[in-house]
Amino acid sequence: MRGLRITLIIAVILGGLFIAADRIAVGFAEDEAASKLKSSEGLAETPDVSINGFPFLTQLIGGELDDVSIGIDNYDAPAEGVEGGRIRIDELDATMRGVVFSDSYSSATADSAEGSALIAYDELLKAAKVEDAQVAPGMTAKVAGLSQGAGGKIKVAIQVTAFGKKLPPVGVTSTVTVENGNTVYVHADAIPKVGGISIADRKMREITDFKQKIDGLPAGIDLKSVQAADQGVEIAVTGTEVKLVG
Repeated sequence: MRGLRITLIIAVILGGLFIAADRIAVGFAEDEAASKLKSSEGLAETPDVSINGFPFLTQLIGGELDDVSIGIDNYDAPAEGVEGGRIRIDELDATMRGVVFSDSYSSATADSAEGSALIAYDELLKAAKVEDAQVAPGMTAKVAGLSQGAGGKIKVAIQVTAFGKKLPPVGVTSTVTVENGNTVYVHADAIPKVGGISIADRKMREITDFKQKIDGLPAGIDLKSVQAADQGVEIAVTGTEVKLVG
């Protein structure tokens, strides 16, 4: 009985040591992964990296991690047609599954990824026509602001000037969608009258409708769907064979 008790005590101690070693190892690996990701993606801030699943050491030996969560704040992604050629993604969070890494840890690729991104309205506004453009004789219009509308749609505020006089802003309800896995498209549901005047649909849509292509996300990640939220547009992202490092 005494021998059994000693064996159990030793087993508990060894188990505790293994757990402690496992947690120390995973903490070190998370820090290293965050540092490499910051360097490879040219990030201004160090991302949050969490290696999930237990035990970590057996995953490490096998060369594949089951589940890795990544959080990146203030991610500057290349974007066409905007001043400076970049658009800021306030939050980019993704869960990577089946992450395979090389023996030297110089490269890592995830079998699949799911996550979300948030682009603030002032960033998306960069893609809109914010300078006055003629829409009718003596009448100009421009996008004055973006905000959350009902049902996941965007409300586009249009400032119209008629014969030198600014009219009250017109709110246009717009549907926001994803095109080709890399472009956010804002499209007015209908063109309202302005000051009781009907403006040609084509001319007004040159103001109300706009697209923003977002390049430079980690290789293998695409935009999936988008909807308007309080602080900006929330985008679901997805991917396969996502290259994290290398």
